[in-house]
Amino acid sequence: MRKEICFDMDGTIADLYSVNGWLDMLRAYDATPYLQASPLVDMVRLATEINRLQKSGWVVKIISWLSKEPTKEYDEKVTKAKKEWLAKYLPSVTFDEINIVAHSTPKSIFGAGILFDDEEKNRMEWNGIAFDVDNILEVLSLLN
Repeated sequence: MRKEICFDMDGTIADLYSVNGWLDMLRAYDATPYLQASPLVDMVRLATEINRLQKSGWVVKIISWLSKEPTKEYDEKVTKAKKEWLAKYLPSVTFDEINIVAHSTPKSIFGAGILFDDEEKNRMEWNGIAFDVDNILEVLSLLN
C-alpha cells in the first residue's frame, strides 16, 4: 500500500450538511455553505497528525467533489471556497495535492492508499483501504 492519505471534505471533515439552508443555497449557485461549514473533527489534532505523518513520508491529499449542478463560474467559486475553508481550519498543513473535481468522478483516479470518505460508494471503489468518518483521528494515530 502506498503511504498516501486522502480526505474527502463535505461530510467527512467539513459539516456542510448542517449549514442552515445549505441545499437551497447550493441550488442557487451560492458557495457560502462551503465556507460556513463547521469542522467535523478536532482540527488541531488533525493538523498535528497530518504534519507528523508527512514528516514520516506520507503524502496527504484532498479529493472533494464540486456541485451536482455545475457551471464554470460556480465551480470556480466552490473551489475557492473549499480552499479557503482548508486554509482557515488547517493553516499549518500544506497538502501535497488538493483535487476539487466534478461530482461523481471516481476518487480512485486521484489516489490510493488510505481514503476517509462519508460516502460508501467512494469507499467501495477505492484502490486501497477506505474508512468512514467515525475514527479519523484514531486511525491516523496508529500510522507511522
